[in-house]
Amino acid sequence: MFARVPNPLPARMKGLNRAEICDTNFIEFVTGLGQGPGKGPQDGAPVLPGSALDARGFRELFESQLISRHLDLMARVLRVQNKVFYTIGSSGHEGNAMVARAARHTDPAFLHYRSGGFMAERFRKLPGLDPVMDSALSFAASKDDPASGGRHKVWGSKPLWVLPQTSTIASHLPKALGTAMAIEAGRRVGHALPIPDDSITICSFGDASANHATAQTAFNAAAWSSFQKLPAPLLFVCEDNGIGISVKTPEGWIAESFRHRPGLDYFHADGLDLASGYAEVQRAVEHCRKTRRPTFLHLRTTRLMGHAGTDFEIEWRALEELCAVEAGDPLLRSAQIAVESGLMDKAEVLALYEQTRKRCFAAAEAADQRPRLTGLAEVIAPLAPYTPDKVQAEARRGDYRERRLQVFGSDAALPENQPPKHLAVQINQALHDLFAKYPETVLFGEDVAQKGGVYTVTKGLQKAFGPRRVFNTLLDETMILGMAQGFANMGMLPLPEIQYLAYLHNAIDQVRGEACSLQFFSNDQYRNPMLIRIAGLGYQKGFGGHFHNDNSITALRDIPGLVVGCPSRGDDAVAMLRTLAALAKVDGRVCVFLEPIALYMGKDLYAAGDGQWLFPYPAPEQALTLGEGRVYGAGSEDLVIFTYGNGVPMSLRAARAIEQAQGWKVRVVDLRWLVPLNDAWIAAQAKGAKRIVVVDEGRHSAGVGEGVITAVVEAGHGDIPLRRVTGVDTYTPLAGAALLVLPGENDVVAAAAQLA
Repeated sequence: MFARVPNPLPARMKGLNRAEICDTNFIEFVTGLGQGPGKGPQDGAPVLPGSALDARGFRELFESQLISRHLDLMARVLRVQNKVFYTIGSSGHEGNAMVARAARHTDPAFLHYRSGGFMAERFRKLPGLDPVMDSALSFAASKDDPASGGRHKVWGSKPLWVLPQTSTIASHLPKALGTAMAIEAGRRVGHALPIPDDSITICSFGDASANHATAQTAFNAAAWSSFQKLPAPLLFVCEDNGIGISVKTPEGWIAESFRHRPGLDYFHADGLDLASGYAEVQRAVEHCRKTRRPTFLHLRTTRLMGHAGTDFEIEWRALEELCAVEAGDPLLRSAQIAVESGLMDKAEVLALYEQTRKRCFAAAEAADQRPRLTGLAEVIAPLAPYTPDKVQAEARRGDYRERRLQVFGSDAALPENQPPKHLAVQINQALHDLFAKYPETVLFGEDVAQKGGVYTVTKGLQKAFGPRRVFNTLLDETMILGMAQGFANMGMLPLPEIQYLAYLHNAIDQVRGEACSLQFFSNDQYRNPMLIRIAGLGYQKGFGGHFHNDNSITALRDIPGLVVGCPSRGDDAVAMLRTLAALAKVDGRVCVFLEPIALYMGKDLYAAGDGQWLFPYPAPEQALTLGEGRVYGAGSEDLVIFTYGNGVPMSLRAARAIEQAQGWKVRVVDLRWLVPLNDAWIAAQAKGAKRIVVVDEGRHSAGVGEGVITAVVEAGHGDIPLRRVTGVDTYTPLAGAALLVLPGENDVVAAAAQLA
């Protein structure tokens, strides 16, 4: 082996462009190399004695490194000309090309933004693809970009199974682990996977990101799975360059933190030296594939040219330190190996370097001439696809009668042939129905299996469909939602449960930043179809406090592309679940079903024992249209009450009192669908109303009620007198004090009186 490359040039002057220096360093370093031994190693022979990398493999990896480097240099030059729009580069990380070479193109990859080398090498796996042009289109934000359609600079490719990532500060790790677990779980339930059964998942990230809570969630869940001997073939690739933007990682921290971590099999490879590093990379990939265990590959890298084009390192980093980092450029080492082994001479290396430069710049100039997104409609086209006719056809499809009979036992036992039931029972029956309809459905969360959920809503599902389709997870909402994305990636229909709304908030970025963004940033090439069930809202009696009476749904309303439904009665819940499942299946939508806990067991409406909140189970052919609400007292115009969830029976009781007190005819409108709000339908219900009250059990600020009022006013009905009845902007206290901060029937009656 050759000695480590010395500093090739004297210290550069302060203020010079570091990208230009790295470029010049390479040319001058190669020019100064000695002559090789003549005829070098042939294809199939080790590039260096003892190396696991043969000559052909080395040359191809070197070419991939050069492509990655010149894409970076091109971006720095053309960004100032507004021809490209992204400058976070891969320089110093080009050794990740070794991971791409050792893996298959059918191994799903969730990549760090410094993965130019990986992408260039993976493109070799399929003929006819061009890593330079595809990347140039992405840099240029062209709508011809095959990864995102011009919506972001991402590393992504549908044929190469690289799922586009945009927020790669660790938030992609849980779904990468979920995908690895889904590969094994899908195979075990007989689901036809879209990739080979022995595939592994690859997830790369930086050393600084490894400290993020979301990353630690994934590491812990991987180790938790490994401890129980549950297969999770995920290759964690930590690209350790020793720094995160400007914060240095303590020397040895990654190795010390992960080398002895139970449940993670640790490998270390030198990503700065292809000849010596490839053996360990290959060994890690093969180990992960063979053992089906989570594997941690600690890849040594460096970071050249700063975090991005706007990062002038010379302003905060010593010149001597910068020069030392630049001396460790992996391309210098690769050039040295190429020349001193005799595989290439200096002229060939320099010619390849300049040819690659010309190729990247030519592609960038061509990409700059290609069309960009110019209209709002085309920008948002992949965000929230909706084909209502197909969704309704799927939601009302009832061609699974035999499977239903197997599940429920007999025709007489079918739920539609049973007496009217309350909300919890009907949700449970609807879940059994969905499992019969969709064999690819899986349900998981905390306490959902043997216990059947803390409110018995999932009771009997595991017994009916087995532990491979209904199972408990570790107590980690972030990982639950990450797993859901993984199962969706493998073509299954996940129904994750978040036990309480309050516990969604610590994990909501898995919905906001990951699940709901995938269709948008992949131009609808990848989807995360899922139906998330969340028990929540207030009014539990004698129990709860903030974490079990959480009425904060504002965060859900701010997520682009999300669908949120909230039933108030059992028959609506059944029909809505069918529609939400169809939305996931047909249009790939991410859906949330918000279940009001206080209404789970509700049977009565006006008086104890009246049974007026029990409803018949809808037949399989019945479903709801997205945005379709329910109206009580149609045609009544003296007062219209808009509400949802717990507010529906509350408003119906208040309406009776208002009618008696004021002599009005009152209409109660149950929105049912909270995201997106059906503005046109709301406006139609408001038209002709003499007065409006909006009953929103959420908090006063940024609640659903604000959206209802906006829809009314923007439709030109701002002259209608109205009042809003909401929760208070506070956390919910325990016991009876909770009712002091939540709206009640008397508040609704009082609001109506103010409008009299």
